[in-house]
Amino acid sequence: MRRHIAFERLHNFRDLGGYRTADGGTVRWNTLFRSDSLAKLDGKDLERFHELGVETVIDLRYPWEIAAKGRLPETPETAGVVRHNLSIEHRPYDQAEIDPGLDPWHYLADRFTEVATDGAAELREALEVIAAADGPLVFHCASGKDRTGLLAGVLLGLLDVSDEQILDDFALTELATERLIADWRAAHPGRELRWPGYGRAPADIMRLFLADLRRDHGSVYAYATGHVGLDLSAVQALRTRLVEYAA
Repeated sequence: MRRHIAFERLHNFRDLGGYRTADGGTVRWNTLFRSDSLAKLDGKDLERFHELGVETVIDLRYPWEIAAKGRLPETPETAGVVRHNLSIEHRPYDQAEIDPGLDPWHYLADRFTEVATDGAAELREALEVIAAADGPLVFHCASGKDRTGLLAGVLLGLLDVSDEQILDDFALTELATERLIADWRAAHPGRELRWPGYGRAPADIMRLFLADLRRDHGSVYAYATGHVGLDLSAVQALRTRLVEYAA
């Protein structure tokens, strides 16, 4: 099965299926996707999106990002898609302006911890939407890197996917870095990109974040059912919906 799904204008759309769980299961293919902003879809990309059968979209961006950049277009190909805007980040920052002198991966891991703390209500709703959805679902932010990566990490952790696989999934965004940078430069002509780590997603960020989460809460499961307030029935629904076992 394919992990990356090719689009002309999306750079970071991929299937979260195929990861192995601790009890011998496998995350279902063609059920859960992660992506950069679906506002970029048009033309043949919309036809390709339609072929995936996506029924639900969770947009993790701020409302002001949606107002400025748009959202999944409303076209015949997207008719019937249910849209949710759940802005999990509460303290905005500009990655293009991060101080080049900072430790970049610790800095971003600290931002992830902020989001995990501040965005508990939105993260709970996102996980509940994923648990209750009937058909294929995609969640995304702007680049499909940080907010999307955080939700993917927590979700895979709840499915008992190993840290090694969670880190590997997070780092796959590195394959899109050059195109994400090119998009930023095209959108900001004449502006300097001060931070050399823009668009990067090394595994160290997710490793540091998971360590902080466990330091503060004990485990991903304890974080989700404690601070986030996810009901145990929703955790079970996630596992039932998203994990399959060989006959």
